[in-house]
Amino acid sequence: MPKESYKILLPEKEMPRQWYNIIPDLPRPLSPPYSPQTGQPVTPQELAVLFPMGLLEQEMSEARYIDIPEEVLEIYHLWRPSPLIRARRLEQKLGTPAKIYFKYEGVSPAGSHKLNTAVPQAYYNMKEGIRKISTETGAGQWGSALALACDMFGIDLQVFMVRVSYDQKPYRKFMMQTWGAKVDPSPSPLTNVGRGLLAQNPDNPGSLGIAISEAVEVAAMNADTHYALGSVLNHVCLHQTIIGLETKKQLAMVDDYPDVVIACAGGGSNFAGLGFPFVQDKINGKKVRVVAVEPAACPSLTKGKFIYDFGDEAKMAPIVEMYTLGHGFIPPTIHAGGLRYHGMSPLVSLAKHENLVEAVAVPQTGCFEAAILFSRTEGIIPAPESSHAIRVAIDEAIRAKEEGKAKTIVFNLSGHGHFDLASYDMFLSGKLEDYEYPKELIDQALKDVPRIG
Repeated sequence: MPKESYKILLPEKEMPRQWYNIIPDLPRPLSPPYSPQTGQPVTPQELAVLFPMGLLEQEMSEARYIDIPEEVLEIYHLWRPSPLIRARRLEQKLGTPAKIYFKYEGVSPAGSHKLNTAVPQAYYNMKEGIRKISTETGAGQWGSALALACDMFGIDLQVFMVRVSYDQKPYRKFMMQTWGAKVDPSPSPLTNVGRGLLAQNPDNPGSLGIAISEAVEVAAMNADTHYALGSVLNHVCLHQTIIGLETKKQLAMVDDYPDVVIACAGGGSNFAGLGFPFVQDKINGKKVRVVAVEPAACPSLTKGKFIYDFGDEAKMAPIVEMYTLGHGFIPPTIHAGGLRYHGMSPLVSLAKHENLVEAVAVPQTGCFEAAILFSRTEGIIPAPESSHAIRVAIDEAIRAKEEGKAKTIVFNLSGHGHFDLASYDMFLSGKLEDYEYPKELIDQALKDVPRIG
């Protein structure tokens, strides 16, 4: 392939047939999850109430590579391999000696990377005879992806959508409903958790922690229903690694390798998807920086603590060791993107704690400025979440210009922003504010974390 190519297209026959599991390559094992009911390490039997055994086996697996089922590969072929694109017009606009590549996951039918895990999650539930799933969604990418995946495998889906996003992003709701999902704003009157919170505050804007609680409650109280999570968990990060595995093959096609790999981070799956295959290289001696970018309004990696915490507001989900802002954390409604979860994937958290990856928090107006520049050079309107990665990629390119050094930058454009134009309207009309979450509120939220060990 000529080096002047814009799009680096991996042939379909070269699409990876295995996912990469980082667990055996980490410097130390993950700390065990604990049951919020017993206070003891959680058992597979407890988790089997929520998840199919096929996913639980992946969650706990120490195999470095795990085969992708043929039925999943067949659906992946609808949009994978996704293109790796050289952002030449952006490079020219910046006048940088750096080469900037982006892996474009917005080509999936659901418009984001989330379909990479939604398909296998629906598949493994179908294999176990499950016909109903409950889940949460923040900005709507995960709910959209799971709605499509469940429709493909004949599964009914109930989505609890964080209320502020439900109101700000109605077209995501319409998208989920088009694929057959039932969507309700969270907190909702449908669950004990939701009713209790609405009684305290009828205008509660919601959070992912609350929506998770509602979805878990529905699954735990109905024997015919399982729960699915779009980020955070080990098996979710595993499924997303097809992004980084493809990227490495595509860079090899043009005889290139990154100096820095960048992805936004909310719960961690998008970051893990691109980053973990390169973290493996770093563990094996390769010189590469892997950077997670989070919003200053929800800075779990940069301001949170690496401790045990509940995964949800109502303390129903397992207690895990992670970087957290406290399970009672509710992000400000002025934050226009997703990336609102109070904690971070235990795998991403451990990689950060062991200095295998870096983390940086950025304000949202700077992210939207980067998104506008990117859309006017590369033609793609990015999801607000993805704009965080674009912001840092541009900053790295400008730094390369100032230092007069060549550099190869790779970032994940995790989805398009076609259903997020209300956020762009807020920015373009000057209504979007920067917000840095105060330390005192974080300290307050962290007072209620569980004491483990």
